Amino acid sequence: MQSHASADTDPATWLAELARLDPDRLFLRTPGQRVTYAAMNQRVDRVAAALAQRAVVAGDRVVAQVEKSPDAVALYLACLRVGAAFVPLNTAYTSAEVEYFLGDADPKVAVGVSSGVPLAELTHDESGSSRARADLQQSDLAALLYTSGTTGRSKGAMLTRANLATNAITLARQWRCSERDVLLHALPIFHVHGLFVAINTVLAAGSSMVFLQKFDADEVVRLLPEATVMMGVPTFYTRLLQHSGFTRQRCASIRLFVSGSAPLLAETHREFRDRTGHAILERYGMSETLMNTSNPYDGERVPGSVGPPLPGVEVRIADPESGVPLPEAESVGMIEVRGPNVFRGYWRMPEKTAAEFRKDGFFITGDVGRFDRNGYLFIVGRAKDLIISGGYNVYPVEIETELDALSGVVESAVIGVPHPDFGEGVTAVVVARAGATLDENTLRAALEQRLAKYKLPKRIVFVSEMPRNAMGKVQKAQLRERYRDLYNPARPNQ
Repeated sequence: MQSHASADTDPATWLAELARLDPDRLFLRTPGQRVTYAAMNQRVDRVAAALAQRAVVAGDRVVAQVEKSPDAVALYLACLRVGAAFVPLNTAYTSAEVEYFLGDADPKVAVGVSSGVPLAELTHDESGSSRARADLQQSDLAALLYTSGTTGRSKGAMLTRANLATNAITLARQWRCSERDVLLHALPIFHVHGLFVAINTVLAAGSSMVFLQKFDADEVVRLLPEATVMMGVPTFYTRLLQHSGFTRQRCASIRLFVSGSAPLLAETHREFRDRTGHAILERYGMSETLMNTSNPYDGERVPGSVGPPLPGVEVRIADPESGVPLPEAESVGMIEVRGPNVFRGYWRMPEKTAAEFRKDGFFITGDVGRFDRNGYLFIVGRAKDLIISGGYNVYPVEIETELDALSGVVESAVIGVPHPDFGEGVTAVVVARAGATLDENTLRAALEQRLAKYKLPKRIVFVSEMPRNAMGKVQKAQLRERYRDLYNPARPNQ
């Protein structure tokens, strides 16, 4: 851990300090270029000056819908340098979707969107240099991250400079990151994982990155021997396991594989360990809180668990209705979080913000989970995914765990859809392994030995692949819509 990274500064300051102390240290390399810490710092200065030329001052928002590149990283860090709030948007958003974010964030500058400023215009601005630091506080807004908006309109989570700094320093310490590390970075950078967990942690430790435009299994397998750390979503790891060139030997230089953004199947964890000798480190975070928990670097990494709370972060399980903490191990309830990583609230939504925090400052995550007797957190699912069937509460992950353990099942997603008798019918969507012969009755019979009758899927349907978002999360809302008429008497063959 490098002493330049202190919690009362920020990643852009860490970059400047390393550029001064070790200017020729490699910050990142792509297939086409190598960028040192000094070169990146100069690039950030240019973009900061270009933003200042456009009257961007501390507190202004800068929206960016740009492809992944070193210049995109420079834009993020330049926003930190001038005190603007960085608002990254998914590059897959349509112009209609972007219009909503522009209207809500009210940015001083929009980069990469139609009628906005091209990124190249900022990075090639030679009008001046901006080395002066604005008078900034750690409580100031650093980023506005819009949640997915699967229920209602998207909300902008307000992250402060302190949120970013403290979380990155904590992760670098917990994961033993140092200047000797090389991170294989194949994630998108419009999201907490690729932008803050990956890049901020690299800056906190003074590490370097192999910076890929996107995940490509062939390219990742080729470059693994040049890296020491890889961060990915579960899909990355399942695709690597399907690659014939992914061997224990290819992973010889890697000291840490990290997974997040979506649940990692326990089966994937075990298969990966058997193939490579590495236990993937799974952690848990969200847009509103950055990282909350992590399996340990030293110690057991439990398949299916996201580990104990990070130092300085309080995580508790509470009754969803009353908010009363449930202290007993194995009690299932709402996951609530308090700590320096927790966001300031939702942008221009004071009522929503108030509703999502308890009076004692704990944030209500919307995730349901439990702690085991060793203090490891297990996520049961999203509260909004809870199925109430015939008056009974059914947590999808319990059924998914049983289904995923059955021979021939690659993965499953369990949802509730309207049912004329039960209110919601427990319904399983299953992806079968190539060459496996699975049928609804066989799977259901296997589950009967493992689950109470009210938890058994009333129907099991088979698909070739799950609908996912850019970070690999299964989009259950799409599945619920697709199968909403499954039990409709007027459409019996759905």
